[in-house]
Amino acid sequence: MTPQQQRARVQEAVLAWYAEAGRDLPWRRPEASAWGIFVSEIMAQQTPIARILGPWQAWLERWPTPGDLAAAPAGEAIKMWGRLGYPRRALGLHRAATAMVERHGGQVPEDPEDLRALPGVGEYTTAAVASFAFGNPLVVIDTNVRRVLARLALGQGQSAPSMTAAERRLAHQWLPHDRAAANQWNVAVMELGALVCTARSPQCERCPVQQWCRWREAGHPAYEGPVRKAQGYEGTDRQVRGRILELVRAGDQPISPVVLAGLDAPQRVARLAGQLCAEGLLNLSDDGYHLPR
Repeated sequence: MTPQQQRARVQEAVLAWYAEAGRDLPWRRPEASAWGIFVSEIMAQQTPIARILGPWQAWLERWPTPGDLAAAPAGEAIKMWGRLGYPRRALGLHRAATAMVERHGGQVPEDPEDLRALPGVGEYTTAAVASFAFGNPLVVIDTNVRRVLARLALGQGQSAPSMTAAERRLAHQWLPHDRAAANQWNVAVMELGALVCTARSPQCERCPVQQWCRWREAGHPAYEGPVRKAQGYEGTDRQVRGRILELVRAGDQPISPVVLAGLDAPQRVARLAGQLCAEGLLNLSDDGYHLPR
């Protein structure tokens, strides 16, 4: 069997598996709007899918179009973000919606260059929205895709901490030539990594492509390359920033610097509150700290 024939077999097996075992996510349904898909991709950055289901539904009920969000104060987007973490994504969504209204008639742009130019949108989000919303099969590469291809094609237990040019070439090589199959492959291989070929507890016995997996064939060798350092949370600046935002979001009135200082060491709180203001997540007026209006 040639490498091309083997890739075709793997692609068929992954697509068949996804048709049976893929999760029924609302933003993957045929009726999902481009805006709904865009919101889901921003919310899912560095956040497990299970955590965004409720917030995504609430967000779309409140702001079903980019114009609805753009018409609301940025502070409402930050408040609605709740405890999803990395709240700059909420501000980025608001700014992206505003750009859609100003530049694209209130619609999510279909052209990848226009997508990439939106605030808060990077390479991955551009490819994902282009593929999942508009059927433009750009290569979608997330952590799950990188891990599946590292194991399947290279025999490595994990991918490197940062994506390499070689990984991009590999992902392009594995993308089916057929347009419809390519778009399905993009989501199917992501699901395979999320549900079966997981980082810590891969379920190889359930894998639809186990017979072609070079990592399994090699006896699941341990990964020996560079590793990404785990980021803690307890006691970090990120945790204190979250506590500051949570306190301001919870109140209807501005929070005085004196009250805010009680959250942690006053100098640390002042420094981090200043950062939040510089990023546009908070404002400071004579009355105290409040969300953008």
